[in-house]
Amino acid sequence: MEQEGKTKGQVEAAITTAITRFEREHLGRGPREARTFIVQDMVLVRLTGILSPAEQQLATEPGGVELIKQMRSRLIESSSRELERLVEAHTGLHVVTLHADLSTRTGERIFVFTLAEDLEARFQGGG
Repeated sequence: MEQEGKTKGQVEAAITTAITRFEREHLGRGPREARTFIVQDMVLVRLTGILSPAEQQLATEPGGVELIKQMRSRLIESSSRELERLVEAHTGLHVVTLHADLSTRTGERIFVFTLAEDLEARFQGGG
């Protein structure tokens, strides 16, 4: 288990790095800022500044928001298992579900990974 011996902050930082690398390699650009939070049996990843200048422009045009959301959603769906494996590698726990949403207004994406166990409790000595 990769998280053994590491602090909660170290695991959060490792997940942030892995997701940022994934965004750069698979989507062509990384976020301006990224943060990861472990909350009980969830891993929340918040990425800001993810839209390209072309996507920002497209978002102002009729139908543009829907097009961007559909394209980005499809890309994440097709890579969901790889994203789950990244989180599993750093937490040592099975990912049960992955949820993702994108705001074209703020250029922010949120990932929520639900885990098979309460990871936060492990850092508090509860598991």
